[in-house]
Amino acid sequence: MVSRPLIGISTYLEEHASWGVWQLPAALLPAGYPQLVQSSGGLAAMVPPDDPKHAPSVVARLDGVIIAGGPDVEPARYGAERDPRTGPAATERDTWELALIRAALMSGTPLLGICRGMQLLNVALGGTLTQHIEGHVKEIGTFGRHTVTSVPGTRYGDLVPEPSDVPTYHHQAVDRLGKGLVASAHAADGTVEAVELPGMSWVIGVQWHPEMGDDARVTQGLVRAASDPHGF
Repeated sequence: MVSRPLIGISTYLEEHASWGVWQLPAALLPAGYPQLVQSSGGLAAMVPPDDPKHAPSVVARLDGVIIAGGPDVEPARYGAERDPRTGPAATERDTWELALIRAALMSGTPLLGICRGMQLLNVALGGTLTQHIEGHVKEIGTFGRHTVTSVPGTRYGDLVPEPSDVPTYHHQAVDRLGKGLVASAHAADGTVEAVELPGMSWVIGVQWHPEMGDDARVTQGLVRAASDPHGF
């Protein structure tokens, strides 16, 4: 039997979660994330916030890493003043996920950033974010869809060569690209919708939410890279 690679997924950290009769702080994750990893051929593990000094040890036990979507990145992380439309800071999660990203980059562990995860990857590499763009969230709490067009010759372009309709929910976007990153997909209005880090390691970020759709090609690419880092 071929071993399924272990993919760690960063989690939300909520102070007031409720289930059944319980109302407690919780590390949680929408079910679409582990289901997407599992359907792509991997094993899923939730990775809640921890002391950032432990990030290299955590990543060393994983075959791949996904940084999940979630709250806005704290603007101070990229040297910006807070826009009034930017959401509350998630300081502990920012710190932990930045440590996970840096550990994955240092170790060459395959890495996928989803929505906030793509934005945080950009920030980790010295890039900046646009704190609010109009029209990308149609209705609060509801995922929309729009077309994303890949850049030929990129790793993402090889995975998804044709324009694709993707599930989306975001109001922030990449502004200045981080060091070494290239844009590998755009929306019709020019918004950067995917980024990647060319080289030996498999590193991609996507602005949309593949866990809310039925196109698993990006996570299948991650799982293949996690199965054979030298053969993707």
